[in-house]
Amino acid sequence: MIDIDTAPYGALLLRLCLAAMFTAHALLKWRVFTIPVEATFFRSLGLPGWLAPVTIAAELTGAGCLLLGIWARCVALLLVPLMLGTIVTVHGKNGWLFTNKDGGWEYPAFWAAALLVQFLLGDGAWALIRSPALRTLL
Repeated sequence: MIDIDTAPYGALLLRLCLAAMFTAHALLKWRVFTIPVEATFFRSLGLPGWLAPVTIAAELTGAGCLLLGIWARCVALLLVPLMLGTIVTVHGKNGWLFTNKDGGWEYPAFWAAALLVQFLLGDGAWALIRSPALRTLL
């Protein structure tokens, strides 16, 4: 049974946690590793280097939308392929545990699942611009 009174606050907490994680991840790439180093890393994976700043921008934009509750349900769904892409290109070959060398796929898989839960739950409490109802999206 879902508690109708508290569910919007659960969705809000999930939304804020996802926003914090995407902000930290993007700032790590941008400020610590730097964009040129990230572009080189992307090229080493067989991806175009220009995809690195695009990925950082997507993470920061997504984080901002999640934080403020701007179409959070839709943004969460749009970020799922980003996380699944990290499994396919980087973490999948490293095994299950994220503590393995170069990180396994458990963490990005959980992150993708949390994004799907956000999509299914909706925007949550205190959203600035609400997403369309689920039935209109599908």
